[in-house]
Amino acid sequence: MKILFIGALSIASLYYSQNFPVSSIPENLKKNANMVIRKDFTTIQINKIDDIKYQYYTAKTVLNKDGGSDAQVFIPYEKGDNISDVKVYIYDESGKKIKSYSKSDFGDFANNSQGTFYSDNRIMSLSYTPTQYPYTVEFSYQIGDENTVFLPDFLPFRSTNVSLEESQMKIINKSGIELKTKTYPSKYNYASVIEIENAGEKLYSYKNVPAIDNAGLLPQPEKILPKVSFALTRFNLEGKQGTISSWKDFGIWYYQSILQPVFVSTPSIKAEVAALNLQGSTEEKVKKLYQHMQSKTRYIFVALGIGGWQPMLPDEVQKKGYGDCKGLTTYMKTLLDEAGIPSYYCTINSGPSKISFDPDFPKMGGNHIILMVPTEKGNIWLENTSQQIAFNHLSYTTTDRNVLLVKKDGIDVIDTPSYSAEQSKEKQVLNIKLNEDNTISGEGKFSYTGIQYDNNLFLASLSPKERNESVKNMFDVLHFEKAEIKNFLNDRDNAVAKYDLDFKANNYSKNAGSSIIFRAVPIYANNIYKTDENRDLPFELRQSFEDEYEISFALPKNYKIDEIPDNVTLNSEFGSYKLSFVKNGDELKVNRTIKINKGLYPKEKYNDYINFRKKTINTDNSKILISKI
Repeated sequence: MKILFIGALSIASLYYSQNFPVSSIPENLKKNANMVIRKDFTTIQINKIDDIKYQYYTAKTVLNKDGGSDAQVFIPYEKGDNISDVKVYIYDESGKKIKSYSKSDFGDFANNSQGTFYSDNRIMSLSYTPTQYPYTVEFSYQIGDENTVFLPDFLPFRSTNVSLEESQMKIINKSGIELKTKTYPSKYNYASVIEIENAGEKLYSYKNVPAIDNAGLLPQPEKILPKVSFALTRFNLEGKQGTISSWKDFGIWYYQSILQPVFVSTPSIKAEVAALNLQGSTEEKVKKLYQHMQSKTRYIFVALGIGGWQPMLPDEVQKKGYGDCKGLTTYMKTLLDEAGIPSYYCTINSGPSKISFDPDFPKMGGNHIILMVPTEKGNIWLENTSQQIAFNHLSYTTTDRNVLLVKKDGIDVIDTPSYSAEQSKEKQVLNIKLNEDNTISGEGKFSYTGIQYDNNLFLASLSPKERNESVKNMFDVLHFEKAEIKNFLNDRDNAVAKYDLDFKANNYSKNAGSSIIFRAVPIYANNIYKTDENRDLPFELRQSFEDEYEISFALPKNYKIDEIPDNVTLNSEFGSYKLSFVKNGDELKVNRTIKINKGLYPKEKYNDYINFRKKTINTDNSKILISKI
């Protein structure tokens, strides 16, 4: 055992005898790169079910100031982990060593940025301010852990504008426990992993992987790059040993070891539910309990108990009025249990781009917890960390992906809802008065559902003044002199955000002799769309949505409508667009609808999408001419 691990350390020492002149980086790895990973070597030695050691060695060249964040030097750990042999060297452009650091130079902090919390998670970090670019950071350390359930995936890198010269992951398994592996090739042939297995050792490597440019509508790098996943069929988590040969046996362990000990009610919780006097259908009871829970709790981060995976007890959440996603979900589940309503604790990968679990490769994972309540009318999904979000509504960070639903008899892998374009709608009804001084004044009614509800939910927590400033920023295509939100409503029963807007905007129209010219659509997304003839990766439209505008223009006194554009209809596989006009005396009505279909599209269609969106913006800017009578 010791000989093998000393061998790994000797390899690391060998690399420390190198230097890293920037001139030796291949030109293809500098393209689109802010940082180049010169060497990245990880050795994982599994000694037994509760003894694992990691040896990390990296050398990263930061080419410019934008690459500095990817070269930060830090060590995440938990209390009780054994960290040793910490070394950091800094090299200049020529490869000359200019700085060196050891473990004593690191600061030690709580590993969370979300405010007040409790956590066993810690982070050691080194503060280094570069005086010149480029520079290279060489960094290594060892860490020992008793938890063997969290084996890291092996990817070339996880960020855009980072390239890789050479990376290796070696796994030395002396535990006698089966190590399951699965390789996920790049769907776009962007890179490939080299696999070697010999005498109980597995070696995986990548070489010369160019940077992924941070292009428009790019999918997450994880969707582009290859990956290797690992899982021991028997593992330890804070003294709780289990098996993970299938989702069924892992789920049974998860329920019995992690969740069942905290699924405990109290007389106080029983009395709390009884006092609500629940009546009506299952959905009505769940809604009343959920909105009650929202009204008396708030979210904080908590990472205590069995590796940060075990929730707080429900009575702690009840008494203290706070918890993280685990604790708040467990508290909500306990309230439902007391009402005789079954519900299920669900682990999910939360994020703007959907990441799902592999149904065929059981592995500990996920970064968030939600609750599912089955009913005869369908599943009810509860996001328990927000005091503002609507009942039975999941945000765009948790829709359209799968969850691990934990039950007594195992884990089911099931899908969360997916919102269609029609379910994610913005509705604008604008009544606008055109003025001869090129200003407009008017009022509008706005409503948002689905994903667009999520995008506007932040308004619920703002003061009236802050809301007014926010709407000016959101609709900055207009030069607001005044913008005042009135009657804001967060309809938490139906997941709709609504408000009225009184406004005045300057420089909306232009004079042309005795005529006035103005654009057909006052408020629209004025994004800049550029074609890319050299696009080499697919593009992702992450969400479907629909915008429907009804606009009424009232003309100034003694003016008439001279010219209006033709009606326009645009159809594509990416969505559709319609703009139409109706004259009614001295009033003009404009109807505008755009629908976008989410999807992962091949690179060859990127310019087709860009051209479609350019046409929609150009049509939004169609000009109307009115003249003095």
